Amino acid sequence: MGEYDAEVPELEGEENLIAAAKQIVRALGSKKNLTDDAKKILAELGTQLTTMTSISENEVDDEGRLNVIQEKIMSWETDQSMQWDFGPDEANEYINSADELRKLIEKLEAMCLKDDGEKELLRRAHDVLQTAMARLEEEFKHVLIQNRQPFEPEHMSFRSSEDDAGSMISLGDESFEESQPRDSSSRNSEEYIVDLVHPVTIPELRCIANLMFISGYGHECSQAYVSVRRDALDEFLLILEMEKLSIEDVLKLEWGSLNSKIRRWVRTMKIFVRVYLASEKCLFEQIFGDLGTANLVSFTEASKASMLRLLNFGEAVSIGPHKPEKLFPILDMYEVLADLLPDIDSLYADEAGARVRIDCREVLRRFGDSVRAAFLEFENAISTSTSTNPIAGGGIHPLTKYVMNYLNGLTGYRETLNFLLKDHDGEDAMPLSPDITPSTEEENTREGACDGSPLALHFRSVASILECNLDDKARLYRDASLQHIFLMNNIHYMAQKVVNSNLQSIFGDGWIRKHNWKFQQHEINYERTTWSSILAILKEEGDSSSSKTLLKERFRNFYIAFEEVYRTQTAWLIPNFNLREDLRISTSLKVIQAYRTFVGRHTNHISDKHIKYSADDLQNYLLDLFEGSQRSLHNPHRR
Repeated sequence: MGEYDAEVPELEGEENLIAAAKQIVRALGSKKNLTDDAKKILAELGTQLTTMTSISENEVDDEGRLNVIQEKIMSWETDQSMQWDFGPDEANEYINSADELRKLIEKLEAMCLKDDGEKELLRRAHDVLQTAMARLEEEFKHVLIQNRQPFEPEHMSFRSSEDDAGSMISLGDESFEESQPRDSSSRNSEEYIVDLVHPVTIPELRCIANLMFISGYGHECSQAYVSVRRDALDEFLLILEMEKLSIEDVLKLEWGSLNSKIRRWVRTMKIFVRVYLASEKCLFEQIFGDLGTANLVSFTEASKASMLRLLNFGEAVSIGPHKPEKLFPILDMYEVLADLLPDIDSLYADEAGARVRIDCREVLRRFGDSVRAAFLEFENAISTSTSTNPIAGGGIHPLTKYVMNYLNGLTGYRETLNFLLKDHDGEDAMPLSPDITPSTEEENTREGACDGSPLALHFRSVASILECNLDDKARLYRDASLQHIFLMNNIHYMAQKVVNSNLQSIFGDGWIRKHNWKFQQHEINYERTTWSSILAILKEEGDSSSSKTLLKERFRNFYIAFEEVYRTQTAWLIPNFNLREDLRISTSLKVIQAYRTFVGRHTNHISDKHIKYSADDLQNYLLDLFEGSQRSLHNPHRR
């Protein structure tokens, strides 16, 4: 025993010498101007010194082993540089030393130590282990930070909804006709994994994590990971220009700015969940996959704040004023979150992710409520839209264009709206227009008017509200004929908008036939109101051989009435070419035929000088009607 005691100081001297030599090797290795040969020599020397250390360690007792390990670990503490920057040999040596210390502690704890010397040895071993773990924690964070891979979403194959979206409209605007198609890119094109940290470092990170966990420092390792990756997630959201905004900040935003941020949110959610979070989850599993549920907890802690930040923005949008122009962006938010819900459930499947899953569903519910409220506000805006002055010439009212383009824009959300406009008990979640009763809907469905879906019922309700409003606006015209022109124009526009868009399958053929009949009735009523009294002048009453004076008076009265119609109705407007031509032809057939007959019957009873216009003249003059530019037959300015 005495010989063994005598050998320990000598062995300790050798260890000191080896440790000093390794310090010199590290110092030389840190120089940047070394040649490849010099680096190779230093690497071989380092390997030999490590081997000599291992041989020496096998020959010492527990206290001697602790002294050797402590000296190694403390020697690295004097060097502020990171061990992993020196290459794998230095890193492996540190890992091996820390692992050996862990094993020594396990051995000592299993011995049921009794005397104070042995307990002091264990206490000292724990102190050294704590120092080593603190160093590994810093190395772990250093490797994570230094090996981050750049992530550039602008180079991905995502279409930006900010670029695609048409400008949102307000009442009376016609921007819907210029809006771009919605982004309908496939789900598969959005799902792929990227390397957030250089792949070559994954084994090193996994090795550090495993050692820290089995050494009882798993919490410290997880927190180190969380702090680094949480910062990375925040930085990524900044790259996507998703700034931190409180609910109060969002509610104060002007509509243009808010709409832009909503479109950015929709795009960000797709990339953030399906690419970044999916890649983040993969990274956690690669490093912590051997450690049970620790990876799920770390992933949730690292990403939860960023995810809740995005959801808080959505919540703020949902509680703001429910204006009609907000319906489209909120529908986009609803659809993207509903589509991402399975992905979010999968990412946050553990108990730690329960809050994220719950908050997602709550925000989704709020979006649904906002959609219904905005749609109801849309209906209210139509019914309460008032005008003090009629549209010049009886043309198409901006409200008509707004409503029909608005409805056509909503057809892209058909499935979502069918779900949201009907509650879970199968009853309508929103009231219909008073004109839309169950009996009329059953009748319309039998006639093929619509498919009976909640969307079709509510769209028909909106159209009915619009028609009621148009009836009120028609009364602003003092001329009954112009009232019919106005209603004919607007109902024809509604019917044509349905026929030539996705609205056709929603409103159905029955609705189209009914409204074609409606505008045709206004056409007939216009002719009756305008021309019946004028054509009555040309009607034969009693004896056809009227006095010349009476004939002169009838011709004069007809010309006065015709000229007044010409002066007035050239200023009226029928924008649709086919509708305008149809009415001209129909009017011409009635008026010219009656005039020709009247003139032919009395041509021998009155001088030609009393016949002011020929039938061809009148036919040409009728072609000037409904162009929206007033003329007079005293100065007709023929084209």
